[in-house]
Amino acid sequence: MKEIMILDRRFREIITEEAIQEKISEMAFRINSDYKGREVIFLGILNGAFMFASDLFRRISFSARISFIKLASYAGTNSSGSIRELIGWNEDLRHKSVIIIEDIVDSGCTLEHTVNNLVIRHVTDIRIAALLLKPSSYTKSIPLDYVGFEIPDNFVVGYGLDFEGFGRNLTSVYSLVQ
Repeated sequence: MKEIMILDRRFREIITEEAIQEKISEMAFRINSDYKGREVIFLGILNGAFMFASDLFRRISFSARISFIKLASYAGTNSSGSIRELIGWNEDLRHKSVIIIEDIVDSGCTLEHTVNNLVIRHVTDIRIAALLLKPSSYTKSIPLDYVGFEIPDNFVVGYGLDFEGFGRNLTSVYSLVQ
């Protein structure tokens, strides 16, 4: 298994670039089938989802728009439990179908915050596309419509996810070696 060092921490590859790209193609196929002929706005959650959002959106075959919001909930390798809005909402989403693009869902706090903000904006339809899900950490009841991979409750980096700002450029996903 491939291992890397980021700062003073060792990480082991758990999902290859090839597996990620194959899974994104499968997810895009389902979304294209579900939303053919409809207007959709994709809403990427920065910073982590930028690579996933880009690769997924390029595979969408119907007319769609994409926008981003920037939220923060992590401090180091732990979720802080509080959500900070760093870049806000700049789209009129009233009566629109929205697909939230998340890099990873662990506790679900960021997702819940985002969904609540969409509800007060009178969005017609909300779906969730998440590359990674930590089922053992997920504490919310919001259904996830398109999930790439279920992973253990370990800290991960790569493919947009970072450790102290590093590792986002990795094309695979790596788990912290304890």
